[in-house]
Amino acid sequence: MSEIHHECGVAAIYHMSGCGRSPMCTDEGPRQISRLLPRMLLDIQNRGQLAAGMTTYSSDRPNLLRTRKDVGTVTEVFRLNHRAKVEALMKTYAGSAAIGHVRYATCGQDDRNYAQPFERKHIHKRKWFSFCFNGQLSNYGLLRERLLADGDHHLSLDTDTEIMLHEFGRILSNADGRMDWIDVLKQTTEGFDGAYSLALLTAEGEMIVARDPLGVKPMCYVHEGPLFAAASESVALLNLGFENEQIKSLPPGHAIIIDPKTGFRMERFAPERTPAHCFFEWIYFANVASTLDDRSVYMSRTHLGEELARAERKLDMVPLDDPDTIIVPVPDTSKAAADAMAYELSIPCREGLIRNRYAGRTFIEGGRARKAKAATKYTPLREVLEGKRIILVEDSIVRSTTMNVLLDRIRDVGGAKEIHVRVACPPIVAPCFYGIDMSTIDQLIAPKYFGIDGELTDESQQKLADDLGADTLRYLPVEAIARAIGKPADHLCRACVTGKYPTDIGQHLYQIALDNRGSKVDSQRTYEQLAEVMSQD
Repeated sequence: MSEIHHECGVAAIYHMSGCGRSPMCTDEGPRQISRLLPRMLLDIQNRGQLAAGMTTYSSDRPNLLRTRKDVGTVTEVFRLNHRAKVEALMKTYAGSAAIGHVRYATCGQDDRNYAQPFERKHIHKRKWFSFCFNGQLSNYGLLRERLLADGDHHLSLDTDTEIMLHEFGRILSNADGRMDWIDVLKQTTEGFDGAYSLALLTAEGEMIVARDPLGVKPMCYVHEGPLFAAASESVALLNLGFENEQIKSLPPGHAIIIDPKTGFRMERFAPERTPAHCFFEWIYFANVASTLDDRSVYMSRTHLGEELARAERKLDMVPLDDPDTIIVPVPDTSKAAADAMAYELSIPCREGLIRNRYAGRTFIEGGRARKAKAATKYTPLREVLEGKRIILVEDSIVRSTTMNVLLDRIRDVGGAKEIHVRVACPPIVAPCFYGIDMSTIDQLIAPKYFGIDGELTDESQQKLADDLGADTLRYLPVEAIARAIGKPADHLCRACVTGKYPTDIGQHLYQIALDNRGSKVDSQRTYEQLAEVMSQD
């Protein structure tokens, strides 16, 4: 559902010298491999449209690292729709290595200072680095307190990205000699609780790409000859020209180090743990063309549609052999599930909703304005929907605002005679503390109907259907998620549908969120209260 957003996406590219020239190079050659980075960011733009940026490295200029970032889409920040301006930018920021970032977040939204990468300048080249990451540290409030405890340190922004930046800097500054980056990661991340896939670039020309020990957030990479590339999603590497077979997922708790002298190496930096991959990547966030941790996003969503079809047959609530019954996906992430459900049930799948892809970023907020904003997202096609019994397939329902408006428009504008909502996901009953912008229980619609355990009964689902304006509504059960993705249930983070978190701090924050339920305490206060709770344990 368009009501939820991811935190961000990360990309990195490096052309090593002395190993020949990669065929992926542009006409400008290996020293300008950074020209490929904006293209990679475009392919993961789905992960964040608020801000974008990149840092490049070149040994041929005084500013060894150079960063461009701003509020806006990739096209806006890098002026991709203006040939002369983008060419000037690509020359100015040309480098043999680059890291980049697309951002969505819930704080500092209009502030360029929150855009990533974050660059830490230093006279010592190894301590001069730029950094970006995808995820969230659930214990960043504790880390912030520790960093500020002596009164000698200052943080200018309210973000875990700055804390991570300073933690890396602190370890480097306190080191007796030259530390290997694996050891830096070991010491720095030892106190991290949460999710992070990161890319870091130093003024010595070293690149570090790492993934947290739980593998909550995805990170894919390719190493072919002199070229190394990495991104939050495989589609960014596929569209560079690599084959699917060449693209791998970085194992959890591992880092890749690219050294200008010794080249590529991959090494574990954290103890092995049972993975906790975010299941939402497969059912909602990731590009449908991506493959994450050896599981296709498209096939996972197809399997969800098959699960919906099997459940529909058992329900026997909708006449499936009536020519007036059609299946309609909510664009775009629900389409694969809707197609598969329709195929299994031998029912037509029709695109009865047209998404407005050119609405762009808007700043309409709250109340009626939020409903007006939701109404601009989809246009019902009366020619398809009029007089029909609609099985409306959606990937998730989080806050219900968009669904409520959409159902009204399908009836009023589309002329549908019945609407039966089928959700290819269990109810979202718990907040996320690992990088999705739903951090309080009161933000969520499902706990009001299914409790914090997400217990699905016919009565509770019908009550929600009535309140939303649907004829019927049914969710998939929790166990369907692991079956559809093809991963063991204990290898997935399903905290938002079970209330069981893969990290200790996540579980602590959930208890705080439960205590705050109904008190109008915002999500920021949840993190601030963590220190108080931990001091009492």
